Amino acid sequence: MDRPPLEVADLVRAAGDAFIERSRRWITWKHVKVLLAIARCRTAALGGHFDECIRCGHRTTISYNSCRNRHCPKCQAGARDRWIAARRQELLPTPYVHVVFTLPRHLAPLVLQNKKVIYDLLFRTSAETLFEVARDPKHLGAEIGFFSVLHTWSQKLETHPHVHCVVPAGGLSLDHIHWVPAPGQYFLPREVLRKVFRGKFVDALKQAFRDGQLHFHGNLTLLAQPKIFAAWLRPLYRKDWIVYLKPPFGGPQFVLQYLGRYTHRVAISNHRLVSFADGKVTFRWRDSAHNNEQKLLTLSLDEFLRRFLLHLLPEGFVRIRNFGFLANRRRGTALPLCFQLLGSAPQTEQEISSANDTNLLRLCPKCGGPMRVIERLAAAEIQLRSPPAPDAVAA
Repeated sequence: MDRPPLEVADLVRAAGDAFIERSRRWITWKHVKVLLAIARCRTAALGGHFDECIRCGHRTTISYNSCRNRHCPKCQAGARDRWIAARRQELLPTPYVHVVFTLPRHLAPLVLQNKKVIYDLLFRTSAETLFEVARDPKHLGAEIGFFSVLHTWSQKLETHPHVHCVVPAGGLSLDHIHWVPAPGQYFLPREVLRKVFRGKFVDALKQAFRDGQLHFHGNLTLLAQPKIFAAWLRPLYRKDWIVYLKPPFGGPQFVLQYLGRYTHRVAISNHRLVSFADGKVTFRWRDSAHNNEQKLLTLSLDEFLRRFLLHLLPEGFVRIRNFGFLANRRRGTALPLCFQLLGSAPQTEQEISSANDTNLLRLCPKCGGPMRVIERLAAAEIQLRSPPAPDAVAA
């Protein structure tokens, strides 16, 4: 994909310092650290390296290093490719289903003050919902496995926590003797998923309150009182919670492409940015309420960066998680059984290694051969090798 004409890094370099000064009332070192990483990404400040083609010997000009921050729009492609390559051996020869569990907008203020607690509850209760409904003999009657990816944003960069779950369309029979396929275009009933998810999440939120895990500041201070908190939660029971359930789609190879849309996204990609002028940022967004029509939204720089920073994850928070027979503690024994019952075999280590090499190596622009790093340079070394500035030459 071509480099976009405008990047988040350009906005931070142009006006990030002034934004930080204007935001001293609420900004933290963690916010500043992310902005600094994005501004320095793939610049001489982080050092660089030279690549050479193993096949034809072609050498590239210097490539500047990435910041590797998980909130950086430029650093996620490589991380995504490595993650997807590692999943190849886990993909079963069966269609897959995409399920999305979304928290109501009513919870957004509480989410921002309790990110780790509520994101953990969202992962846990959505997984428990899928397990419970899938095990019910009235529906699938099977043990399932899946992975979930947390996204916290809407197309307009507002708070919109939801998890994307990618699930094989079927599961192990409860006695582990055969594979239970999902019938046709049907996987699990959406209305049942909605009700079970709503009940589990609200109950878990109440328990978190009783355990003193929730914190309330500013406009939410009064919610620390049990009766007021209970009254605040009551409308949630009257809402239809959103659970998106797509019919089963393609097999393993299609899933590999499909996963790339969700696994390592950040709040906004550089390719959605349109312009930055007069202190205002314009970007594209997709209006799902009107047939996914592409529209433009213009925000002040301060508001754009404020919304972007809303989606920083808690330190050390794991945003891609495996459940069921894909969970780390079960994968080694359960996955081979799934392949066996499906009459197939997982890819060999050699096949996986070959596929990984093809995906992860940078290719030569001359002959298409693999490139390798032949020299690494620190930031100071790059500065020493740079040509002197015109003023210095004149002097």
